[in-house]
Formats: sequence, structure tokens, C-alpha cells
Amino acid sequence: MAAGRFLVVKRGRVWYTRRESRKGGGGMRFTKMEGAGNDYLYINGFEEQVADPAALSVRMSRQHFGCGSDGLILILPSEIADFRMRMFNSDGSESGMCGNGIRCVAKYCHDRGLTDKTEFTVESGGEIKLLRLTLAPDGTTRSVRVDMGAPQLDGAKVPSAAVGCPVIGHPVKAGERTYALTLVNMGNPHAVCFVEDPDAAPVTTDGPLLERHADFPQRINVEFVKVEDREHLRMRVWERGTGETLACGTGACAAAVAACLNGLCGRSVAVTLPGGTLQIEWSEDDGHVYLTGPATFVYDGVWLQK
Repeated sequence: MAAGRFLVVKRGRVWYTRRESRKGGGGMRFTKMEGAGNDYLYINGFEEQVADPAALSVRMSRQHFGCGSDGLILILPSEIADFRMRMFNSDGSESGMCGNGIRCVAKYCHDRGLTDKTEFTVESGGEIKLLRLTLAPDGTTRSVRVDMGAPQLDGAKVPSAAVGCPVIGHPVKAGERTYALTLVNMGNPHAVCFVEDPDAAPVTTDGPLLERHADFPQRINVEFVKVEDREHLRMRVWERGTGETLACGTGACAAAVAACLNGLCGRSVAVTLPGGTLQIEWSEDDGHVYLTGPATFVYDGVWLQK
């Protein structure tokens, strides 16, 4: 165990408490990780203190002047789960859930010794998610399966101005096009539209218009999805507060649910994004959506800016 911290075990959970600051200050340690190309900067809140994570996310996420990332995620203690995460987009806005981010949190907690369990819970946005890890032969985390819970399909609770449960084919105009949107909340709001070719879809022009449309009071994430066959979807995503990203775990879940609601696929599908492929299952048994995918360390760093 690294110097300057000690281990406390409480109710089967592992807690780290910072004993003393590093000599001479030395900046704030962080780790860059990615899940299917969705990259965030992770700060161990058991050791580091962040006074203003929203502002820090903006500064650290900047290309050229910062580290370059989709946002910032804090790993923290929880009173109701094994760990808690807080996720901030690159514009500083906070989101209740990140499917790729929570898998990286799981890998960090296990592979960096915060827990030796391969099944544990993480609190995010006031909800508790159960995670199951698959380990590689060397004992490190190879992939993570996340119980994302049941999708919220009530238009008012997405939230949106649309009425109905589920909301399928909700018309919204962006630019020169009118999109038929299926609305799904997976811990954050999503609008899914089906297109002939995601590569040619106007993600960067119509995405921000849909994100900020008046029908969505908290803004919304937008998925442009092609059904390749009943077991395979391909998509691009425009994330609120960030822009286009290489992957979005909750977005992949929303796309799978939307395709199933529209009768376009079964309840278990592979979803391919520019950053990789995620496996999504919408269980008939409990109604929950299960997300499985990789999580990878990129590098460790020290943030020196005041």
C-alpha cells in the first residue's frame, strides 16, 4: 500500500483515509481511463479533495490546455453502497449516470486495491448499481457487467414535453429535418432516432439542436442508430454537455431499448459505436437493462495547475 494512507474495513467495504498530504504539495493525482473510447479523468476521492469539481472538469477536460477528456469522475465513499461516483461533463454540468464511466470505476476500485470483491455496488445519481467483474488470468479486470436498472419510459419522467408511456415516434424538428424520436431515460435522458447511415447522419449539426430543444427541459442525449440486423445495432451519439463522443454506455442501452420497443431487434444485442462494441440485454425476467463492456487504464498523472 502506498505511503501516506491507511486501510479501514467497515461493514465489508474498503475505505481509504488520507493520513497526510504529500510532501511539498506535488499536485493532485488522477487517472485517465476509457471504456469503448469514452474517456474520463478519475480522481480517488478517498485520497484527494476537490473543492469545485464542475470547474475542475472544464479545466482538465480541455484539449491542448488540459488533459483532453469527455469529463471528470470522482470515486467517493458511500453510506448506501460500496462506493459512490459523481460524473461531470466537459462543460461542468453534472450527470446522474455514465455507463462507460461506472465500468471504469469498477476496474479502478478492484485493480487499485480499494476492494478485492468481484461483485459490488456503486451509488450514482442517488441510485445503486450492481456490478460484476470478469477477471483476466493475471487477476485484473477484463470486463464489467452493470445492472443499469429498468428503463424509464414515461415521457414526463424522461423528462420531456411528450405525453405517453412509452413515447415512440415523437416528432421534433432540427434544422431542415423532422426526427421521430423514441424517448428513454437510463439514469439520464435519451432521444433515439433511426437512420440509414450513422456515418452520414448530421450528428454535429442536428445533435446540439435536438439536445437543447424546448421539449427537453433538462436537455437530452441523442442517438443516431442503424439496425444492422436483429442482434446488431450501429450508432453515433451526441452527448449533452460534451458533444459527440466515441461511445456512450447509457446511450447504447437506450438505443437497444428503443429498437426493441419499435420491433426492430430482440432483447439482447451488440451495439457498435466508433469506440467499440458493447453488449446490451433487456431482461424479460426483471425488466432491467444489463450493460457489458471493457474498461481500460490509459495513464496516471498529476494535475499541477492551481
